[in-house]
Amino acid sequence: MAERNDEQLIRDAYIRMYEGMIAKDESVLREVLDDSFVLVHMTGMRQPKEEFIKAVLNGTLNYYSAEHENMPVEIRGDTAVLTGQSYVAAAVFGGGRSNWHLQQKCSLKKTGSAWKITRSVASTY
Repeated sequence: MAERNDEQLIRDAYIRMYEGMIAKDESVLREVLDDSFVLVHMTGMRQPKEEFIKAVLNGTLNYYSAEHENMPVEIRGDTAVLTGQSYVAAAVFGGGRSNWHLQQKCSLKKTGSAWKITRSVASTY
């Protein structure tokens, strides 16, 4: 039963990350992203937590909506991997708004009872 609860908490962290990105809510992003967080963009660019949050808040990264289509979770003790596949509307790095199937392979760690995202590798699916 505990593992099922952990699976839901991990999915909730992924969903909350998107909610924070869409709402440009710094407190939500700080809540779900570990201090060690790094986003690896499709281009290979690596963005640490503070740079990522700044880019969301200043409009470099604009997210408008996300429909979560698939979120399988693999748990290994106090670490986990969630491969989130979401249909996302966004405008990033000065480009126009567009929609795409965005996959984020998220690594997470459990701290106390909370799951925090430590890394996300973006690609399409």
